[in-house]
Amino acid sequence: MFSSVYAADVSGMEARVIRVEADVRDGLPVFDMVGFLASAVKEARERVRIAVGNIGIRFPAKRVTVNLSPANLRKEGTTFDLSIAISLLNAFGFLADNLISDTLFVGELGLDGSIRGVRGVLAMIMEGKKQGIRRFVVPEENAFEGGMVEHVEVYGVSGLSEALDFLRGERCLCPVRLSFREYQKSRDFDRDLSEISGCGAAKRAAEIAVSGMHDLLLIGPPGSGKTMLAKRLPTIMPEMNVEESLDATKMYSICGMLTEHSPVVTNRPFRSPHHTATAVTLTGGGRIPVPGEISLASQGILFLDELPEFGRDALEALRQPMEERRVTVSRLGHSYEYPADCMFVAAMNPCRCGYYPDRERCRCTVGEVRRYLSKISEPLLDRLDICVEMRTGRSPESGGGETSAQVRARVAHTVAIQRERYRGEPFSHNSRLTGRAVKKYCVLGKAEREYLEEFFREEHISMRGYSRILKVARTIADMEESDRIRESHITEAVCLRSINRRYWG
Repeated sequence: MFSSVYAADVSGMEARVIRVEADVRDGLPVFDMVGFLASAVKEARERVRIAVGNIGIRFPAKRVTVNLSPANLRKEGTTFDLSIAISLLNAFGFLADNLISDTLFVGELGLDGSIRGVRGVLAMIMEGKKQGIRRFVVPEENAFEGGMVEHVEVYGVSGLSEALDFLRGERCLCPVRLSFREYQKSRDFDRDLSEISGCGAAKRAAEIAVSGMHDLLLIGPPGSGKTMLAKRLPTIMPEMNVEESLDATKMYSICGMLTEHSPVVTNRPFRSPHHTATAVTLTGGGRIPVPGEISLASQGILFLDELPEFGRDALEALRQPMEERRVTVSRLGHSYEYPADCMFVAAMNPCRCGYYPDRERCRCTVGEVRRYLSKISEPLLDRLDICVEMRTGRSPESGGGETSAQVRARVAHTVAIQRERYRGEPFSHNSRLTGRAVKKYCVLGKAEREYLEEFFREEHISMRGYSRILKVARTIADMEESDRIRESHITEAVCLRSINRRYWG
Protein backbone atom coordinates (compact mmCIF):
# COMPACT_ATOMS: atom_id res chain seq x y z
CA MET A 1 0.00 0.00 0.00
CA PHE A 2 1.21 3.50 -0.84
CA SER A 3 1.01 6.57 1.43
CA SER A 4 2.21 10.15 1.24
CA VAL A 5 2.36 13.01 3.77
CA TYR A 6 4.00 16.43 4.03
CA ALA A 7 7.12 17.16 6.08
CA ALA A 8 9.61 20.02 6.19
CA ASP A 9 13.17 20.92 7.07
CA VAL A 10 15.32 24.06 7.18
CA SER A 11 18.24 24.96 4.91
CA GLY A 12 19.94 28.17 5.98
CA MET A 13 17.12 30.61 6.71
CA GLU A 14 14.64 29.01 4.35
CA ALA A 15 12.30 26.11 5.06
CA ARG A 16 11.53 23.44 2.46
CA VAL A 17 8.38 21.37 2.22
CA ILE A 18 9.27 17.72 1.63
CA ARG A 19 6.91 14.92 0.59
CA VAL A 20 7.40 11.66 2.50
CA GLU A 21 6.28 8.64 0.46
CA ALA A 22 5.92 5.17 1.95
CA ASP A 23 5.34 1.93 0.07
CA VAL A 24 4.56 -1.34 1.86
CA ARG A 25 4.28 -4.60 -0.09
CA ASP A 26 4.88 -8.32 0.19
CA GLY A 27 8.45 -9.53 -0.09
CA LEU A 28 11.53 -10.03 1.99
CA PRO A 29 11.32 -7.98 5.23
CA VAL A 30 13.40 -4.91 4.41
CA PHE A 31 13.14 -1.28 5.52
CA ASP A 32 14.82 0.98 2.95
CA MET A 33 15.01 4.78 2.99
CA VAL A 34 16.04 6.78 -0.06
CA GLY A 35 16.15 10.42 -1.16
CA PHE A 36 19.69 11.83 -0.68
CA LEU A 37 19.68 11.44 3.10
CA ALA A 38 22.21 12.52 5.73
CA SER A 39 23.13 10.12 8.55
CA ALA A 40 20.66 11.63 11.03
CA VAL A 41 17.81 11.04 8.59
CA LYS A 42 18.88 7.47 7.83
CA GLU A 43 18.89 6.71 11.55
CA ALA A 44 15.18 7.57 11.64
CA ARG A 45 14.61 4.03 10.35
CA GLU A 46 15.45 2.53 13.75
CA ARG A 47 13.81 5.30 15.77
CA VAL A 48 10.54 4.89 13.86
CA ARG A 49 10.58 1.08 13.95
CA ILE A 50 11.10 0.93 17.74
CA ALA A 51 8.73 3.85 18.51
CA VAL A 52 5.91 2.24 16.52
CA GLY A 53 6.45 -1.02 18.39
CA ASN A 54 6.49 0.72 21.78
CA ILE A 55 3.03 2.24 21.26
CA GLY A 56 1.61 -1.26 20.77
CA ILE A 57 1.64 -1.60 16.97
CA ARG A 58 3.40 -4.57 15.43
CA PHE A 59 5.77 -3.60 12.63
CA PRO A 60 4.83 -6.00 9.78
CA ALA A 61 7.42 -8.27 8.17
CA LYS A 62 7.08 -6.74 4.69
CA ARG A 63 9.18 -4.85 2.19
CA VAL A 64 9.01 -1.21 3.31
CA THR A 65 10.42 1.66 1.25
CA VAL A 66 10.36 5.31 2.28
CA ASN A 67 11.29 8.09 -0.15
CA LEU A 68 11.82 11.75 0.72
CA SER A 69 11.04 13.85 -2.33
CA PRO A 70 12.46 15.78 -4.14
CA ALA A 71 15.35 13.32 -4.20
CA ASN A 72 17.91 15.82 -5.52
CA LEU A 73 17.85 17.89 -2.29
CA ARG A 74 19.97 16.68 0.61
CA LYS A 75 17.88 16.07 3.75
CA GLU A 76 19.41 16.67 7.17
CA GLY A 77 18.23 16.66 10.77
CA THR A 78 15.59 14.80 12.76
CA THR A 79 12.49 16.73 11.68
CA PHE A 80 11.22 13.87 9.46
CA ASP A 81 10.71 11.21 12.17
CA LEU A 82 7.04 11.98 12.86
CA SER A 83 6.10 12.31 9.19
CA ILE A 84 7.80 8.99 8.35
CA ALA A 85 5.94 7.26 11.18
CA ILE A 86 2.56 8.73 10.16
CA SER A 87 3.12 7.80 6.52
CA LEU A 88 3.95 4.21 7.51
CA LEU A 89 0.96 3.92 9.85
CA ASN A 90 -1.24 5.06 6.98
CA ALA A 91 0.35 2.50 4.67
CA PHE A 92 -0.14 -0.20 7.34
CA GLY A 93 -3.87 0.59 7.40
CA PHE A 94 -4.11 2.33 10.78
CA LEU A 95 -5.11 5.65 9.19
CA ALA A 96 -7.14 6.78 6.20
CA ASP A 97 -5.85 9.09 3.48
CA ASN A 98 -8.47 11.76 4.19
CA LEU A 99 -7.26 12.03 7.80
CA ILE A 100 -3.74 13.16 6.85
CA SER A 101 -4.34 15.15 3.68
CA ASP A 102 -3.43 18.84 3.79
CA THR A 103 -1.43 18.24 7.00
CA LEU A 104 2.28 18.76 7.61
CA PHE A 105 4.03 16.72 10.31
CA VAL A 106 7.25 17.75 12.07
CA GLY A 107 9.01 16.23 15.06
CA GLU A 108 11.74 13.95 16.37
CA LEU A 109 10.74 10.57 17.81
CA GLY A 110 12.09 9.04 20.98
CA LEU A 111 12.31 5.26 21.25
CA ASP A 112 9.38 5.31 23.68
CA GLY A 113 7.18 7.05 21.12
CA SER A 114 7.55 10.53 22.60
CA ILE A 115 7.81 13.50 20.24
CA ARG A 116 10.64 15.92 20.92
CA GLY A 117 11.13 19.49 19.83
CA VAL A 118 13.14 20.55 16.78
CA ARG A 119 14.50 23.82 15.46
CA GLY A 120 12.89 26.04 12.85
CA VAL A 121 9.23 25.09 13.33
CA LEU A 122 8.01 28.65 12.71
CA ALA A 123 9.90 28.85 9.40
CA MET A 124 8.40 25.50 8.35
CA ILE A 125 4.85 26.62 9.18
CA MET A 126 5.30 29.88 7.26
CA GLU A 127 6.63 28.02 4.21
CA GLY A 128 3.89 25.40 4.44
CA LYS A 129 1.27 28.15 4.51
CA LYS A 130 2.75 29.65 1.33
CA GLN A 131 2.30 26.28 -0.37
CA GLY A 132 -1.35 25.99 0.64
CA ILE A 133 -1.06 23.71 3.68
CA ARG A 134 -3.47 24.67 6.45
CA ARG A 135 -2.96 22.11 9.24
CA PHE A 136 0.27 21.37 11.12
CA VAL A 137 1.08 18.74 13.75
CA VAL A 138 4.25 19.65 15.63
CA PRO A 139 5.96 18.82 18.96
CA GLU A 140 4.11 20.24 21.94
CA GLU A 141 7.13 22.30 23.02
CA ASN A 142 7.27 23.99 19.59
CA ALA A 143 3.54 24.56 19.13
CA PHE A 144 3.53 28.16 20.39
CA GLU A 145 6.06 29.18 17.71
CA GLY A 146 3.38 28.82 15.06
CA GLY A 147 0.61 30.47 17.04
CA MET A 148 1.34 33.88 15.49
CA VAL A 149 0.78 32.62 11.92
CA GLU A 150 -2.76 33.47 10.88
CA HIS A 151 -5.21 31.32 8.92
CA VAL A 152 -3.58 27.99 9.83
CA GLU A 153 -4.23 25.36 12.51
CA VAL A 154 -1.24 24.32 14.62
CA TYR A 155 -1.59 21.35 16.98
CA GLY A 156 1.00 20.34 19.54
CA VAL A 157 1.42 16.63 20.43
CA SER A 158 3.68 15.01 23.00
CA GLY A 159 3.73 11.46 21.67
CA LEU A 160 3.09 9.28 18.62
CA SER A 161 0.07 7.60 20.23
CA GLU A 162 -1.45 11.02 20.95
CA ALA A 163 -0.93 12.08 17.33
CA LEU A 164 -2.53 8.84 16.12
CA ASP A 165 -5.56 9.27 18.38
CA PHE A 166 -5.95 12.90 17.27
CA LEU A 167 -5.89 12.01 13.58
CA ARG A 168 -8.44 9.27 14.14
CA GLY A 169 -10.73 11.66 15.96
CA GLU A 170 -10.40 9.80 19.24
CA ARG A 171 -8.74 12.72 21.01
CA CYS A 172 -9.69 16.39 20.87
CA LEU A 173 -6.90 18.97 20.59
CA CYS A 174 -7.33 22.72 20.34
CA PRO A 175 -5.28 24.63 17.78
CA VAL A 176 -2.72 26.99 19.30
CA ARG A 177 -3.57 30.68 19.08
CA LEU A 178 -1.10 33.38 20.02
CA SER A 179 -1.72 37.11 20.19
CA PHE A 180 1.33 39.23 19.49
CA ARG A 181 0.16 41.91 21.92
CA GLU A 182 -0.40 39.39 24.70
CA TYR A 183 3.22 38.26 24.53
CA GLN A 184 4.69 41.68 23.91
CA LYS A 185 6.91 42.38 26.88
CA SER A 186 6.61 45.54 28.91
CA ARG A 187 8.69 48.46 27.70
CA ASP A 188 9.87 49.14 31.26
CA PHE A 189 13.63 48.95 30.78
CA ASP A 190 16.10 48.73 33.63
CA ARG A 191 18.11 51.51 31.96
CA ASP A 192 17.12 55.01 30.90
CA LEU A 193 18.70 57.73 28.79
CA SER A 194 18.20 60.27 31.58
CA GLU A 195 20.81 58.41 33.65
CA ILE A 196 23.52 59.86 31.37
CA SER A 197 24.45 63.35 32.50
CA GLY A 198 25.37 65.83 29.80
CA CYS A 199 26.48 64.39 26.42
CA GLY A 200 23.92 66.48 24.55
CA ALA A 201 25.68 66.16 21.18
CA ALA A 202 26.10 62.39 21.58
CA LYS A 203 22.45 61.96 22.55
CA ARG A 204 21.40 64.00 19.53
CA ALA A 205 23.56 61.82 17.27
CA ALA A 206 22.11 58.68 18.87
CA GLU A 207 18.55 59.88 18.23
CA ILE A 208 19.38 60.59 14.58
CA ALA A 209 21.02 57.18 14.21
CA VAL A 210 18.09 55.29 15.71
CA SER A 211 15.52 57.31 13.75
CA GLY A 212 17.02 56.24 10.43
CA MET A 213 18.74 52.98 11.52
CA HIS A 214 22.13 54.52 10.69
CA ASP A 215 25.37 52.82 11.73
CA LEU A 216 27.07 54.67 14.59
CA LEU A 217 30.62 54.96 15.96
CA LEU A 218 31.23 56.37 19.46
CA ILE A 219 34.80 57.46 20.17
CA GLY A 220 36.24 58.99 23.33
CA PRO A 221 38.34 58.41 26.46
CA PRO A 222 37.53 55.86 29.15
CA GLY A 223 34.59 56.83 31.34
CA SER A 224 33.06 59.22 28.81
CA GLY A 225 29.85 57.15 28.61
CA LYS A 226 30.24 55.36 25.26
CA THR A 227 29.12 51.93 26.45
CA MET A 228 26.53 53.47 28.74
CA LEU A 229 24.93 55.31 25.82
CA ALA A 230 25.10 52.31 23.47
CA LYS A 231 23.32 50.05 25.97
CA ARG A 232 20.49 52.57 26.22
CA LEU A 233 19.85 52.74 22.49
CA PRO A 234 17.24 49.92 22.64
CA THR A 235 15.26 52.06 25.10
CA ILE A 236 14.68 54.74 22.45
CA MET A 237 13.93 52.40 19.55
CA PRO A 238 10.28 52.08 18.48
CA GLU A 239 8.29 48.96 19.28
CA MET A 240 8.53 46.06 16.84
CA ASN A 241 5.55 45.53 14.56
CA VAL A 242 4.18 42.07 13.79
CA GLU A 243 6.25 41.63 10.61
CA GLU A 244 9.52 42.56 12.32
CA SER A 245 8.69 40.31 15.26
CA LEU A 246 7.97 37.37 12.94
CA ASP A 247 11.29 37.87 11.12
CA ALA A 248 13.25 37.95 14.37
CA THR A 249 11.30 35.03 15.86
CA LYS A 250 11.92 32.97 12.73
CA MET A 251 15.67 33.51 13.10
CA TYR A 252 15.67 32.57 16.78
CA SER A 253 13.48 29.54 16.05
CA ILE A 254 16.00 28.24 13.51
CA CYS A 255 18.79 28.76 16.05
CA GLY A 256 16.81 26.94 18.78
CA MET A 257 16.82 30.02 21.02
CA LEU A 258 13.08 30.16 21.77
CA THR A 259 11.51 28.76 24.92
CA GLU A 260 7.94 27.88 25.90
CA HIS A 261 7.90 30.91 28.20
CA SER A 262 9.33 33.23 25.51
CA PRO A 263 8.03 31.84 22.20
CA VAL A 264 8.03 35.23 20.47
CA VAL A 265 10.71 37.90 20.06
CA THR A 266 8.88 41.12 20.94
CA ASN A 267 11.74 43.40 22.02
CA ARG A 268 14.47 44.40 19.61
CA PRO A 269 17.60 42.25 19.91
CA PHE A 270 20.77 43.75 21.36
CA ARG A 271 23.82 41.58 20.66
CA SER A 272 27.18 42.49 22.19
CA PRO A 273 29.82 39.81 21.44
CA HIS A 274 33.20 39.83 23.19
CA HIS A 275 36.17 41.20 21.25
CA THR A 276 37.63 37.68 20.98
CA ALA A 277 34.82 36.77 18.56
CA THR A 278 35.96 35.37 15.22
CA ALA A 279 34.77 36.25 11.74
CA VAL A 280 32.55 33.14 11.72
CA THR A 281 31.02 34.15 15.05
CA LEU A 282 30.14 37.59 13.72
CA THR A 283 28.96 36.75 10.20
CA GLY A 284 27.94 33.08 10.43
CA GLY A 285 29.16 29.93 8.78
CA GLY A 286 31.16 27.03 10.21
CA ARG A 287 31.32 23.37 9.23
CA ILE A 288 27.58 23.17 9.78
CA PRO A 289 26.51 26.72 8.76
CA VAL A 290 24.69 28.72 11.44
CA PRO A 291 23.74 32.41 11.60
CA GLY A 292 26.24 34.81 13.17
CA GLU A 293 25.83 37.68 15.62
CA ILE A 294 25.03 40.19 12.86
CA SER A 295 22.10 37.99 11.81
CA LEU A 296 20.88 37.42 15.37
CA ALA A 297 20.85 41.21 15.76
CA SER A 298 18.46 41.71 12.80
CA GLN A 299 15.72 44.25 13.58
CA GLY A 300 17.90 45.40 16.51
CA ILE A 301 21.47 46.41 17.33
CA LEU A 302 24.87 44.75 16.95
CA PHE A 303 27.19 46.49 19.42
CA LEU A 304 30.95 46.01 19.26
CA ASP A 305 32.62 47.49 22.33
CA GLU A 306 36.38 48.18 22.18
CA LEU A 307 36.28 48.00 18.39
CA PRO A 308 40.07 48.02 17.73
CA GLU A 309 40.49 44.97 19.99
CA PHE A 310 38.54 42.79 17.54
CA GLY A 311 40.59 40.82 15.05
CA ARG A 312 41.26 42.50 11.71
CA ASP A 313 39.74 39.57 9.79
CA ALA A 314 36.59 39.68 11.92
CA LEU A 315 36.05 43.39 11.31
CA GLU A 316 36.76 43.21 7.58
CA ALA A 317 34.27 40.34 7.28
CA LEU A 318 31.53 42.75 8.37
CA ARG A 319 32.02 45.14 5.47
CA GLN A 320 29.90 43.31 2.90
CA PRO A 321 27.03 42.43 5.29
CA MET A 322 26.88 46.06 6.45
CA GLU A 323 26.50 47.15 2.84
CA GLU A 324 24.17 44.47 1.50
CA ARG A 325 22.25 43.73 4.73
CA ARG A 326 22.61 40.00 4.22
CA VAL A 327 25.24 37.28 4.58
CA THR A 328 25.82 34.57 2.00
CA VAL A 329 27.68 31.46 3.15
CA SER A 330 28.73 29.06 0.39
CA ARG A 331 29.57 25.42 0.93
CA LEU A 332 30.15 22.59 -1.53
CA GLY A 333 26.86 22.24 -3.38
CA HIS A 334 25.01 24.59 -1.00
CA SER A 335 24.52 28.31 -0.50
CA TYR A 336 22.96 29.72 2.66
CA GLU A 337 21.69 33.28 2.99
CA TYR A 338 21.11 34.96 6.37
CA PRO A 339 19.69 38.44 7.05
CA ALA A 340 21.92 41.18 8.46
CA ASP A 341 19.35 43.96 8.71
CA CYS A 342 20.54 45.50 11.96
CA MET A 343 21.92 48.80 13.23
CA PHE A 344 25.69 48.54 13.70
CA VAL A 345 27.02 50.42 16.74
CA ALA A 346 30.66 50.48 17.84
CA ALA A 347 32.60 52.14 20.67
CA MET A 348 36.34 52.70 20.94
CA ASN A 349 39.09 54.62 22.67
CA PRO A 350 41.20 56.92 20.45
CA CYS A 351 44.44 55.24 21.53
CA ARG A 352 45.81 52.45 23.74
CA CYS A 353 45.71 54.55 26.92
CA GLY A 354 42.49 56.20 25.81
CA TYR A 355 43.27 59.91 26.17
CA TYR A 356 44.49 61.04 22.74
CA PRO A 357 44.43 63.88 21.58
CA ASP A 358 44.80 65.25 25.13
CA ARG A 359 48.63 65.27 25.14
CA GLU A 360 48.72 66.23 28.82
CA ARG A 361 47.15 62.87 29.76
CA CYS A 362 47.96 60.66 26.75
CA ARG A 363 51.05 58.49 27.27
CA CYS A 364 51.15 57.07 23.73
CA THR A 365 53.68 58.05 21.08
CA VAL A 366 52.49 59.28 17.70
CA GLY A 367 53.41 55.92 16.17
CA GLU A 368 51.46 54.01 18.81
CA VAL A 369 48.39 56.16 18.21
CA ARG A 370 48.61 55.59 14.47
CA ARG A 371 49.04 51.84 14.87
CA TYR A 372 46.07 51.67 17.21
CA LEU A 373 43.77 53.69 14.94
CA SER A 374 44.96 51.84 11.83
CA LYS A 375 43.27 48.69 13.16
CA ILE A 376 40.09 50.26 11.82
CA SER A 377 40.39 50.31 8.03
CA GLU A 378 39.24 53.20 5.87
CA PRO A 379 36.70 51.01 3.97
CA LEU A 380 35.08 50.04 7.28
CA LEU A 381 34.98 53.67 8.45
CA ASP A 382 33.44 54.65 5.13
CA ARG A 383 30.46 52.42 5.93
CA LEU A 384 29.68 54.19 9.20
CA ASP A 385 27.07 56.92 8.73
CA ILE A 386 27.70 58.77 11.98
CA CYS A 387 30.82 59.23 14.12
CA VAL A 388 30.44 61.12 17.39
CA GLU A 389 33.08 62.15 19.90
CA MET A 390 32.38 61.89 23.63
CA ARG A 391 34.29 63.69 26.36
CA THR A 392 34.80 63.35 30.10
CA GLY A 393 34.57 66.16 32.62
CA ARG A 394 30.78 66.10 33.12
CA SER A 395 29.44 66.71 36.60
CA PRO A 396 27.70 63.60 38.00
CA GLU A 397 25.20 65.92 39.69
CA SER A 398 24.14 67.58 36.45
CA GLY A 399 20.73 66.66 35.12
CA GLY A 400 20.42 63.81 32.68
CA GLY A 401 17.90 65.59 30.46
CA GLU A 402 15.11 63.80 28.61
CA THR A 403 13.95 60.31 29.45
CA SER A 404 14.03 57.41 27.03
CA ALA A 405 10.25 57.52 26.71
CA GLN A 406 10.33 61.14 25.54
CA VAL A 407 13.00 60.46 22.92
CA ARG A 408 11.33 57.20 21.87
CA ALA A 409 8.10 59.04 21.09
CA ARG A 410 9.94 61.37 18.69
CA VAL A 411 11.81 58.45 17.11
CA ALA A 412 8.56 56.55 16.57
CA HIS A 413 7.07 59.60 14.83
CA THR A 414 10.10 59.93 12.54
CA VAL A 415 10.01 56.22 11.71
CA ALA A 416 6.30 56.48 10.88
CA ILE A 417 7.07 59.29 8.40
CA GLN A 418 9.63 57.07 6.66
CA ARG A 419 7.33 54.05 6.51
CA GLU A 420 4.58 56.14 4.97
CA ARG A 421 6.96 57.62 2.38
CA TYR A 422 8.42 54.24 1.43
CA ARG A 423 5.12 52.39 1.32
CA GLY A 424 5.43 49.84 -1.47
CA GLU A 425 9.24 49.93 -1.43
CA PRO A 426 11.37 46.99 -0.19
CA PHE A 427 12.81 49.20 2.58
CA SER A 428 11.35 51.41 5.32
CA HIS A 429 14.32 53.36 6.74
CA ASN A 430 16.45 56.12 5.21
CA SER A 431 19.68 54.18 5.77
CA ARG A 432 18.41 51.41 3.48
CA LEU A 433 17.92 53.63 0.42
CA THR A 434 19.41 52.25 -2.78
CA GLY A 435 21.34 54.42 -5.23
CA ARG A 436 18.25 54.93 -7.38
CA ALA A 437 16.10 55.67 -4.32
CA VAL A 438 18.58 58.31 -3.09
CA LYS A 439 18.08 60.23 -6.35
CA LYS A 440 14.32 59.93 -5.99
CA TYR A 441 13.84 60.76 -2.30
CA CYS A 442 16.87 62.96 -1.50
CA VAL A 443 16.39 65.76 -4.00
CA LEU A 444 18.48 68.84 -3.26
CA GLY A 445 18.01 72.47 -4.09
CA LYS A 446 20.71 74.44 -5.90
CA ALA A 447 22.30 75.89 -2.72
CA GLU A 448 22.29 72.53 -0.93
CA ARG A 449 23.80 70.74 -3.92
CA GLU A 450 26.58 73.30 -4.31
CA TYR A 451 27.43 73.11 -0.60
CA LEU A 452 27.65 69.33 -0.64
CA GLU A 453 29.65 69.24 -3.86
CA GLU A 454 32.17 71.70 -2.38
CA PHE A 455 32.58 69.46 0.67
CA PHE A 456 32.95 66.46 -1.65
CA ARG A 457 35.81 68.12 -3.54
CA GLU A 458 37.65 69.55 -0.54
CA GLU A 459 37.47 66.50 1.73
CA HIS A 460 37.92 63.92 -1.05
CA ILE A 461 35.14 61.73 0.31
CA SER A 462 33.99 58.66 -1.59
CA MET A 463 30.72 58.32 -3.47
CA ARG A 464 29.59 56.00 -0.69
CA GLY A 465 30.31 58.74 1.84
CA TYR A 466 28.44 61.28 -0.31
CA SER A 467 25.40 59.01 -0.43
CA ARG A 468 25.45 58.34 3.31
CA ILE A 469 25.57 62.06 4.10
CA LEU A 470 22.42 62.48 2.00
CA LYS A 471 20.68 59.65 3.87
CA VAL A 472 21.52 61.14 7.27
CA ALA A 473 20.37 64.57 6.07
CA ARG A 474 17.09 63.00 4.94
CA THR A 475 16.62 61.61 8.47
CA ILE A 476 17.35 64.97 10.09
CA ALA A 477 14.82 66.58 7.74
CA ASP A 478 12.23 63.96 8.76
CA MET A 479 12.89 64.69 12.43
CA GLU A 480 11.99 68.31 11.71
CA GLU A 481 9.04 67.23 9.51
CA SER A 482 10.57 68.97 6.51
CA ASP A 483 9.54 67.77 3.05
CA ARG A 484 12.86 68.79 1.52
CA ILE A 485 16.47 68.59 2.64
CA ARG A 486 17.78 72.01 3.61
CA GLU A 487 21.30 73.31 3.98
CA SER A 488 21.13 73.11 7.80
CA HIS A 489 20.30 69.40 7.55
CA ILE A 490 23.27 68.76 5.28
CA THR A 491 25.57 70.81 7.54
CA GLU A 492 24.65 68.69 10.56
CA ALA A 493 25.04 65.45 8.57
CA VAL A 494 28.48 66.59 7.38
CA CYS A 495 29.55 67.41 10.96
CA LEU A 496 28.42 64.00 12.16
CA ARG A 497 30.58 62.34 9.52
CA SER A 498 33.57 64.69 9.79
CA ILE A 499 34.59 64.00 13.39
CA ASN A 500 36.49 60.87 12.35
CA ARG A 501 38.79 63.12 10.25
CA ARG A 502 40.09 64.47 13.58
CA TYR A 503 41.60 61.04 14.24
CA TRP A 504 42.12 59.42 10.83
CA GLY A 505 42.35 62.50 8.65
